[in-house]
Amino acid sequence: MEVFREPREYCQRESKLARSLPRRKFFCVLTCEYCFSHYFAALLLIITRFKLLYTDWRGYLVALFALVWVANQYMSIYNRLRLDIKHEQVDIQAKQEDVNLGCKNVSGKAA
Repeated sequence: MEVFREPREYCQRESKLARSLPRRKFFCVLTCEYCFSHYFAALLLIITRFKLLYTDWRGYLVALFALVWVANQYMSIYNRLRLDIKHEQVDIQAKQEDVNLGCKNVSGKAA
């Protein structure tokens, strides 16, 4: 998304060029979607105190990986849907150009 291009580029640059290791790792977390999803899920689990299957620390661990897995499934479905929509738009545009070309050829012959 173009709205967040400058902050994303800044974070990518800092994740590669920052002098201190903690600073590089902090910005790496912000630029890596896979890492970010785990940290964000962990933060949500801490805030909501959600546990899955177990009532102790294992419940947090199971919930963390289940939440990340479900989120990744939704992201995959969303990306696949976006790809299908884009493919359909390209097909429609190509067919429209063929129709327009056909109309020009027919009108050119009739004139």
